[in-house]
Amino acid sequence: MKYKLKLTLFLFIGMNQLSFAQEKEVSKTSYQFTIEKQLATTPVKNQHRSGTCWAHGTISFLESELLRLGKGEFDLSEMFIVNKNYHLRAEDYVRFHGTKRFSAGAEGWDVVNVIREFGIVPQEIYTGNTIGESMPVHGEMDAVLKAYVDAVVKNRNKKLTPVWMKALDGILDAYLGELPSTFTYNGTEYTPITFADDLGLNMDDYVTIGSYTHHPFYESFIFEGPDNWSSGEIYNVPLNEMMNLIDSSIENGYSMAWVSDVSDKGFSHQKGVAVVPNTEVENMDNAEISKWKNRSKNEKSTYGLDFPVQEKVITQEMRQMAFDNYESTEDHLMHLVGTAKDQNGTKYYMIKNSWGTDRNKHGGFFYASEAWMKYKSISVMLHKDAIPTDIRAKLGL
Repeated sequence: MKYKLKLTLFLFIGMNQLSFAQEKEVSKTSYQFTIEKQLATTPVKNQHRSGTCWAHGTISFLESELLRLGKGEFDLSEMFIVNKNYHLRAEDYVRFHGTKRFSAGAEGWDVVNVIREFGIVPQEIYTGNTIGESMPVHGEMDAVLKAYVDAVVKNRNKKLTPVWMKALDGILDAYLGELPSTFTYNGTEYTPITFADDLGLNMDDYVTIGSYTHHPFYESFIFEGPDNWSSGEIYNVPLNEMMNLIDSSIENGYSMAWVSDVSDKGFSHQKGVAVVPNTEVENMDNAEISKWKNRSKNEKSTYGLDFPVQEKVITQEMRQMAFDNYESTEDHLMHLVGTAKDQNGTKYYMIKNSWGTDRNKHGGFFYASEAWMKYKSISVMLHKDAIPTDIRAKLGL
């Protein structure tokens, strides 16, 4: 009898251990993504040691727009945009007596504004590499430009000299190269303006959408972000409509320039995933609380990055609170190019980044969960035709 009891107990414990091991193995299976929709893109680039994500992400978006419209594949110059944006930003900074932020960061609409006013050139015509580097390295240039415009604002001469802008352009030309007034591309001579015209993209067709409760829905407002030096505007819609708009756009073949916060521990470019793990202690049962408290700091930092986990349910109020508390800021502009699902059927969005292809599991792309998209999306820029008819009517577009 004792032998049977021991045998039964041994089998029971063994089966439970096996069951636990199997459950543990299933729950900790690394991410397996199945792409559902992937829109055409140009190759991944690397902004390297520069604060030019806004230029890289938006140019990538516009290059995909050219593919969508059947105009072929183009490699457009981000540094042409950076040069001209710094020119415009310096003029604005001095006019506002240095009271605005002056830095390398900007917004997607600044790319649109530059192309509208100055045109664009191919990458092979203007690489921006003049200091012996193969990729952007802008630390010194950014610091020199900031010091220069601050000196102009101090106004030691009691009035501005008529050559201060010429000197600023000289700094830009030294670091990035002299801008071409004319160039030949594929046997045709262009100016930056005529080349932009020949591409056939209408910059007035692109608008930016966000979702915030501190402004009325279905109206536009000047976005309150530190990089919005040009006072660009966002059209405001409820969260569910912003998500419907994103899904509809991808489904109908329109990609988007996407601004998101990437500072949370649920984001990893290296692992190629962005999630919002439901890790608050108060939301766990006693067993889970114990597990979480006993985790090492390193384990906590990677929770949700190695395998799928339960995520927070995101509401309009949660995303607004994160924005109000500076927990969601315009950290990074990227290119939203598709949708996917993990092995559990959870929806993700496919994002093309501008941090190169090394040290990334997906060749420079990553997957942002639906919860991340709801919670951390600052805005999306897209073609007006991609907006569903009912939302477009409410916005008056």
